[in-house]
Amino acid sequence: MHGRTPPGDRTAAGWSTGRVAVDAQGFPVTRTPAGVARSARGARDLAVLDARISGCRACPRLVTWREEVARVKRASFRDEEYWGRPVPGLGPASARIAVVGLAPAAHGGNRTGRVFTGDRSGDWIFAALWRAGLTNQPTSTHVGDGLELTGVRVAAAVRCAPPDNAPTPAERDTCSPWLARELALLPDLRVVVVLGGFGWTALWPVLAGAGYPLPRPRPAFGHGVEVTLEGPRGPLTLLGSYHVSQQNTFTGRLTEPMLDAVLSRATELAGPG
Repeated sequence: MHGRTPPGDRTAAGWSTGRVAVDAQGFPVTRTPAGVARSARGARDLAVLDARISGCRACPRLVTWREEVARVKRASFRDEEYWGRPVPGLGPASARIAVVGLAPAAHGGNRTGRVFTGDRSGDWIFAALWRAGLTNQPTSTHVGDGLELTGVRVAAAVRCAPPDNAPTPAERDTCSPWLARELALLPDLRVVVVLGGFGWTALWPVLAGAGYPLPRPRPAFGHGVEVTLEGPRGPLTLLGSYHVSQQNTFTGRLTEPMLDAVLSRATELAGPG
């Protein structure tokens, strides 16, 4: 089920794991919230972080669900090997924009091993990133399809596919150190586009931990909401967007022009790379 090489340039070789247990594919295994915090804090670059995320087993409910989905599969994907692990972020360390979603889809990222890849939500976000000049192609269907991101890193607040697309607050908090470290490893980060209210809520403690003074009261989530914080690495702007879920896109709550406007504002604020 899990024998596939992780996406992109990630490889399990070359990390000094010391006494840390590794799984059959060489990914460092983390089993507790405290372990997640330690493992994330010690990741020296995105490649190491991606591998540590890929071996995480700290949330038993999510581990059970993601692996059950990968075993049973959807009929239309029955001949495919599912990833069935936590899904790391995607994009270069030089990114000036980060896009933060909710969690991988059971038969999207949980199947393909790449964030937002292989489902309708991914169709929307990567097409929009392409229109904004942040990817080399408008589609993201599978690992090895040639997709490259420029100036943007895409990630999720929770890295495992959750039942009913609904992580618990405890699962969100357990996963939080991965996102915190990922954003810390983007030295040129200027803008975070947050897809949906769950990611908006998840981001505030991450930013507080990074030394950004938070406004009081905290701004409510909404499409097009813009908040700029002054922090240790200069200003960081948060932009809210409705999530690219089918519930929003099929009903017209989120339209392509609406999403394009948010990403256009993000590229304007981020400036030239």
